Amino acid sequence: MVDDALLTEQLDYYRARAGEYDRWWNREGRFDRGAEVNARWFAEAASLEGVLERFDPRGDVLELACGTGLWTRHLVDYADTLTAVDGSEEVLAVNRARVGSTTVRYIQADLFDWTPPRSYDACVFSFWLSHVPQQRFAAFWEMVARALRPGGRVLFIDSARTDRSTAADHQLPADDQATMTRRLDDGREFQIVKRFYDPRALESELASLGWAFEVATTGEFFIYGTGVKT
Repeated sequence: MVDDALLTEQLDYYRARAGEYDRWWNREGRFDRGAEVNARWFAEAASLEGVLERFDPRGDVLELACGTGLWTRHLVDYADTLTAVDGSEEVLAVNRARVGSTTVRYIQADLFDWTPPRSYDACVFSFWLSHVPQQRFAAFWEMVARALRPGGRVLFIDSARTDRSTAADHQLPADDQATMTRRLDDGREFQIVKRFYDPRALESELASLGWAFEVATTGEFFIYGTGVKT
């Protein structure tokens, strides 16, 4: 079982990482893997913006684990209203400064305990599902279902398994492990939950919970899925 101490450490990691999180997305410092690999990363990241455009999240939209706003900044262009939830006050501060929109309602909350206060037309979360322990997987998706109106849709984006995505001084967990050691620029280390998914296996697991999803990959770095509750 994954205990509360590990989930607390995971949240502490993302709070401490708030000021340097975007270096991962921008391929800076320890995440710079050279011109060729970086170019592939940015091309696949750009394709995810096309995925979001096709998903077209209109109406009242919920973003879970909104982080520093890398996707919040795009969601505001689609949503009539946007509710952005994260457990870290530090990343929410970065998000607010980046997005600068009165359309967004920010909520600081532990997603493992949070109950949606209303229902939404769409729910989006990026790079969060891989941090949900297996023991809390079903409960998380029950929460998502409660957050959606009838016919509401979900889009998620996450990491594919490749050692060229993470920092050069990180090591991926073994296939049978679901935790990973992460290091900050100042050398501090944290244990976090990190699970990598095969698209077909994830579709099947979600189907067993009453969801109809199509899960795909961009190539090397990302997976994404769109679906509805059946």
